[in-house]
Amino acid sequence: MSLFLIISIVWVISEILLGRAKISTDKSKDKDKSSLRILWITIILSVVAGITIRISGVGIIATSPQFIHNLGLILIILGLIVRLIAILKLKSMFTVNVAIQENHKIVKSGIYDTIRHPAYLGSLLSFLGLGIAFVNWLSIIIIFIPVLLSFINRIQVEEKVLIEEFGEEYLNYSNNTYRLFPRIY
Repeated sequence: MSLFLIISIVWVISEILLGRAKISTDKSKDKDKSSLRILWITIILSVVAGITIRISGVGIIATSPQFIHNLGLILIILGLIVRLIAILKLKSMFTVNVAIQENHKIVKSGIYDTIRHPAYLGSLLSFLGLGIAFVNWLSIIIIFIPVLLSFINRIQVEEKVLIEEFGEEYLNYSNNTYRLFPRIY
């Protein structure tokens, strides 16, 4: 079995388990506005389209394919690590749907002292890596851009909820951090 396949299986299984274990079932606290559903639909459609394009052979990158494939694998792994660090830092406050937990607090330390949404950053790095691992320009674009836009939508939903819940405290935190990419966004 290839390293790519092993990493992909671990990634998918970890997200399924995370989704089952860390979803807020208290409907009164759920503020998700279907952003999780939109995100999953976008991910599935984008990845299937990216795989289909890769199989078709259109958009293949001919220069240094093994190096590019390995770079993609490294980004997938790096993304999984960043996501795991972010989730572990949040502990019980992490949910896969947008929800405010009992005794919820804004975490501002560790990776959260610079980036407000590092778990999303980790996911985005992994999806970028997936596209790159296919060694195909079109797969990179077809996978990464729609997923990025879905995460931006989700961030907007989440930040609105956090501003409603924490007001000035969250606005101050926002003024001193980046959403996803340090010095960019």
